[in-house]
Amino acid sequence: MRVELLTVGDELLLGDTINGNAAWLGRRLADHGVDVTRGVVVGDELDLIVEAVTAALGRADAVITTGGLGPTYDDLTRDALAKAAGVGLVRDPALERRLRERVARAGRELQPMALRMADVPEGARVIANPAGSAPGLRVELPGGIVYALPGVPFEMHTIMDETVLPELAEIAGLPAVARRTLRTARMWESVVATRLAEVEALDGVRLAYLPDPAEVKVRITVAGPGAAGRLAAVEARVRDLLGDAVYGAEDESLDRVVHRLLAERAATVATAESLTGGLIGAELTAMPGSSATFAGGMVTYATEAKHRLLGVPADLLAEEGAVHPDVAAAMAAGVRDALNATYGLAVTGVAGPDPQDGRPVGTIYIGVAGPERSLTVVGPKLPVPGAGPESRAVIRRMTVVHALELLRRVLLGLDVTERSGKARPDREDRG
Repeated sequence: MRVELLTVGDELLLGDTINGNAAWLGRRLADHGVDVTRGVVVGDELDLIVEAVTAALGRADAVITTGGLGPTYDDLTRDALAKAAGVGLVRDPALERRLRERVARAGRELQPMALRMADVPEGARVIANPAGSAPGLRVELPGGIVYALPGVPFEMHTIMDETVLPELAEIAGLPAVARRTLRTARMWESVVATRLAEVEALDGVRLAYLPDPAEVKVRITVAGPGAAGRLAAVEARVRDLLGDAVYGAEDESLDRVVHRLLAERAATVATAESLTGGLIGAELTAMPGSSATFAGGMVTYATEAKHRLLGVPADLLAEEGAVHPDVAAAMAAGVRDALNATYGLAVTGVAGPDPQDGRPVGTIYIGVAGPERSLTVVGPKLPVPGAGPESRAVIRRMTVVHALELLRRVLLGLDVTERSGKARPDREDRG
């Protein structure tokens, strides 16, 4: 089955809203073995929507639209589908009743314009929307089927999962498919793909590489008889080829893995951040219950704050500057002691756009102070994807991943690249 996506809305064309619906739909359909062959964005103009739907059905078996089903006069998807089918709009009594009841329960007054959501193209099938007001629609046109879904993401997700995906699978007679996504950190996409070349060559197996800053997710798809059993064997081989770069699977994010490992050891971590400005702390507090393993953090952005709050030696800062491996180690030990944590995790570096202390943009140092030993890792020189705020944001995000991955490796006793700074007689447990 070939499916095209049509997202409707001026806000998408003008960049006011990121087209997250198309991304979600593409992933969801691929996960169910449906080929998405094209994605189109069109503005709130009746004839353009009609033209886009007609053209898509000339190439695909089905079209999924999102947006344009609301109550305002620029919500034109239902009108466009009626025009494409050569029929009129009719008021659906059940939809009208549901709208009135929904508004009454909320204690609001029904606006006449809202009743537009009860109008459907003649002959269309209404798809219930348990998560919102605007229903979905299934319209059969010459050339194929159109599923029109609301643009509100959680409403669209509900209708897609409960109705559209099962119908598409039944229509297409799709083969059994099993999928698994593994997550890796600090390994380039090209390296991941090179290591998995032998898996790519297996019949009935497809790999997709989904890169993020300093991370690559590998989606494994196995189709055909015995897909679930084969998937287990393929996953085991992928894990073997990628080694300890694999930190989790599915929605197991790096911060969740770190929290789990800390909890298993009845340990806590405290953070000291310079260039990331609190991003590591934010990552470690995103998960409910994180207070059990996250002791707290300090954003010591100014050089003086590193000395005053964390006890980084003043002469070290004067001699070497704030961006130095010894500084990262001292920051980690300082925040560990200050917040009475089991581990201290610290980062310092240069996010740009200008060099600092003689270090180029993309230089990072990560310190970990633990109960048994302290160490400093000289992070790899991070790529600078052009000048400006974009590169700064990427470097900061990559630093977060590198820091959490280093802590994961320390907790598991895995190999790390250790680099101590210049020995200093006045240092105590500075790594």
